[in-house]
Amino acid sequence: MKKPVFLVAALVAVGCLAQETAPAAAPAPAAPVAAVKADAGKEVRPARPHGPRRNRRLGPDGKPIVRSAQGIYGAPRRGVPGVVVRDFGKLSDGRAAKLFRVMGQGGIVADFSDHGARLVRLYAPDRNGNLVDVTVGHNSVEGYEKYDRNFNSTVGRFANRIAAGKFTLDGKEYQLPLNWGPENKRCCLHGGTNAMNFAIWQSRPVRRPNAIGVEFRHVSPDGDQGFPGTMTVKVTHWITAENAWAIDYEATVDGKACPINLTNHAYFNLKGAGNGDACDHVLQIFGDKITPVNDGMIPTGEIVSVEGTPFDFREPHVIGERLSSTHPQMVLGKGYDHNWIVDEKNEGVLKKVAVLSEPASGRYVETWTTEPGLQFYGGNVMSGGKGTPKPVPGKLGGTLPWRGAVALETQHFPDSPNHANFPSAVLRPGETYKSRTEYRFGAK
Repeated sequence: MKKPVFLVAALVAVGCLAQETAPAAAPAPAAPVAAVKADAGKEVRPARPHGPRRNRRLGPDGKPIVRSAQGIYGAPRRGVPGVVVRDFGKLSDGRAAKLFRVMGQGGIVADFSDHGARLVRLYAPDRNGNLVDVTVGHNSVEGYEKYDRNFNSTVGRFANRIAAGKFTLDGKEYQLPLNWGPENKRCCLHGGTNAMNFAIWQSRPVRRPNAIGVEFRHVSPDGDQGFPGTMTVKVTHWITAENAWAIDYEATVDGKACPINLTNHAYFNLKGAGNGDACDHVLQIFGDKITPVNDGMIPTGEIVSVEGTPFDFREPHVIGERLSSTHPQMVLGKGYDHNWIVDEKNEGVLKKVAVLSEPASGRYVETWTTEPGLQFYGGNVMSGGKGTPKPVPGKLGGTLPWRGAVALETQHFPDSPNHANFPSAVLRPGETYKSRTEYRFGAK
């Protein structure tokens, strides 16, 4: 008999609402509701109200779910327990976005949107079981369009940078949009100006043993942002019973071969959104080499050791303790914005590549991936930092602070199509690209 996951998680989800300013389409309730913490392996049933409505499920806004003729999950009178769907606002071109609240058995609650197949919120417990949202971003789709489409989104076709927006494949040169960098070193960043992070993806809630999630699909036509071939991408976000946020990537291409590099640009602050910067977090990276960059933040093609440099995180270090270093790579990046080699053999095996922790709350997140690289970005040009075009508002009011969160992006190496010594990122017709990343949350 399957456990009623929704019943275990519903009160936890309602408790999260006190921490967020919900989008206009679904205002948050004025009064918070205490969260219920479930013991591992033990079913917890919330108290049922009296009266004829006792069997009605509550949505994330604290109101009973009203089903349409088709049912809010698709099939009539059937759905995925533990997933609730609501509006997430409209883009300037009129496209409407949806928000999926996923309530896992282990206590984590996460919100995902079909706009950019992105994570919007992730509530993780501290050592005392208190939940806070440990991501930064916005409370409506309008905020992502106005300030930064990359926040917490799926980025591709090629995440990170491609020098001058050019690469040659099978004897033909391709030109991509130049959307980042100094005037003399412009590049294509995260797939271009109107890439996957701006698309409204096809979406549906999904479930498997010990995990609930949302599956997103997107078709990128031949020539999209200058890339060759028609690429079909499926990204599935899972929240597992072990308190992991797992991401499965899958893609095929038709007609022509194309480089591919998919990642999620999630930003973490384990103290919680609105609680200062992340420079006091402790980081460990299980990689002893990086790919250094030039003044346009493009890899030079070299592979160098971290030994004796501020990039040596083989033992845990506080992120902020070496930010003032005059090491040339730290100066170029205004801090950390580099790719670590975490799988030299490129075996595609799921492995632990980093641990990020926050001592005061006890929260930590382990990063596991099948990818050969890890881009650690310290929020160096985040709101308030040098080179930031405009301040970015926080989810809970005020302004997102400089270095207010960090990103741990699992990936192939930046500018791989232009470096034969880097692991190949080329996907050819008839092949299937598969990748998996897990962010495993805990507290101690």
